[in-house]
Amino acid sequence: MAEREEPVRLAIFISGRGSNMKTLVQACLDEGFAKPVLILSNSYSAAGLEWATENDLPIAAIDHRAYDDRESFEKDVQDTLELHNVEFIALAGFMRVLTPWFTDQWEGRMINIHPSLLPKYPGLHTHKRAIEAGDKEAGCSVHWVTAGVDEGAVIDQERVEIMPNDTPDALAERVLEREHFLYPRALQKAISDFLVRELQNEAD
Repeated sequence: MAEREEPVRLAIFISGRGSNMKTLVQACLDEGFAKPVLILSNSYSAAGLEWATENDLPIAAIDHRAYDDRESFEKDVQDTLELHNVEFIALAGFMRVLTPWFTDQWEGRMINIHPSLLPKYPGLHTHKRAIEAGDKEAGCSVHWVTAGVDEGAVIDQERVEIMPNDTPDALAERVLEREHFLYPRALQKAISDFLVRELQNEAD
């Protein structure tokens, strides 16, 4: 990985319990490739915020329902990111579609995890769709975030066998286990790529 004096300043976006957030935070602490400087949620009631507070991580809750449009919400998110000098974003169960106004600013610096083998099944109900299609395997993908929903280039994937008589809930549980293995590995790859590009830009 490209080296510099300080680790990349990372924000993790959540909407719920933040199980992937916890694995990312632990990986950053263990490996030192990034420093979590902000846990941001679009919901005051997100359970992951309580965990973050208990672990001395800065938090911000910006309720999207208080805004008339997506861009107004995103402008306050952007102001908060700038306040914390954030350099890179990992979406970890953040249940909001981001507009091009935001994604264009963070292109090459924002990633997401999705519970399917992209490009299959972008959007919602991925496990149900995979089972109904008769697929032999499902899985999860980490990808760069672009303006299109789940359309960015895939960074890494994990595969999970679909069992006979599988249910969406049972499959989701097994996929989530692989997400916790995949996301820290993919985040480290993505940040390495970001640092290489940063050094190249400085050299130009």
